[in-house]
Amino acid sequence: MRIDTVLLKVASRCNLNCSYCYVYNMGDVSWRSKPKLMSATTQIAVAAQLKSLFDSQGNPFAVVLHGGEPLMLGPQRLASLAETLRGALPSTCSLNIQTNGVLLTSPILDVCSQFGVTVSVSLDGPALIHDKHRIDLRGKPSHAAVMAGLRALRSHPSGQSMFSGVLAVVDPTSNPDEVYQYFKDLCAPSIDFLYRDGNWDSLPSGKMSGNTSEYGTWMSRILDLYVSDPQPPRIRFLDDLIKLVAGGAGSKEGMGITDFGIVVIDTDGAITKNDTLKSTPLGDRFDAEWSVYASDLAQVVRSPEFAAYHVAQRPTSPFCSSCADLSICGGGMLTHRYSEESGYANPTVYCTDQRILISQIRRHLAAHIAKRAAA
Repeated sequence: MRIDTVLLKVASRCNLNCSYCYVYNMGDVSWRSKPKLMSATTQIAVAAQLKSLFDSQGNPFAVVLHGGEPLMLGPQRLASLAETLRGALPSTCSLNIQTNGVLLTSPILDVCSQFGVTVSVSLDGPALIHDKHRIDLRGKPSHAAVMAGLRALRSHPSGQSMFSGVLAVVDPTSNPDEVYQYFKDLCAPSIDFLYRDGNWDSLPSGKMSGNTSEYGTWMSRILDLYVSDPQPPRIRFLDDLIKLVAGGAGSKEGMGITDFGIVVIDTDGAITKNDTLKSTPLGDRFDAEWSVYASDLAQVVRSPEFAAYHVAQRPTSPFCSSCADLSICGGGMLTHRYSEESGYANPTVYCTDQRILISQIRRHLAAHIAKRAAA
């Protein structure tokens, strides 16, 4: 196997308090004992480990600065980290930031421009939708501050090359027509919709049960608008599903049967599993308690325990094994399969949603083929 994404948790705290956040609002409290920011010493150790990993596997990977809110590093610490990583890794390893956008300022953007760091911004839609869940630590709305950050990003001389897109968490109670038009008008380079984290024992907000299709119905409407739009925005979630239905390969974790090599490094240097697993009682920790100070990352990713974590991406539910849509759905995200009764050996809690959406994609593809045949 090989690693294709390294998630660096460079800040364990955040300046927002999003109601659906798996880090702070889904039961895990490990962040309280973590350093608030990744120290310079840990940054140097991380860079050395990533260089060793690259030398070992010979394939580039994406390094994503994450949190908490990664821009809480501030421009000086961010510059130091970016310089350290760029000095250790080849240019084929990309540097990216996933930010809530509130702290996107000219000094921060100058650093990103200098070191070739791309920026993705979390934005759920218009103010009434975004501010419903994405509030600051005083309970105040954040949409206006995010839009100010986006304006700073787009007006920067390197803004066009730095801005990689927006990440939007789906609110199935919102109006999909309104959300689609909002993002189309925003003219972001791409949009990546995400389902909210949850599982069979703790249902995602907006789902009445594991057998209902609130998210699938919402995304099916987005699909209808997307397909009928002569100049649609790029929607990665739908692009991947359409490619998979058509027999191609996807590039998004939680879809298709492609394995994704993901490793997470926390602010204290601990090497962990995908941090979305914090939303389940089983958590994101390895039994071995690896760290960049005491372990060789290149050996860690070749270890039996890491291999077992990697293989766990593949669904083990008999229902999934016999499902005609397995090569498309892929069993969904591991964290969305959890139940106390059977661990991760379940279909995704979004199984009904995905099957409805996949069926809608098939109908659109069939209509397209029929239209071309009649032309």
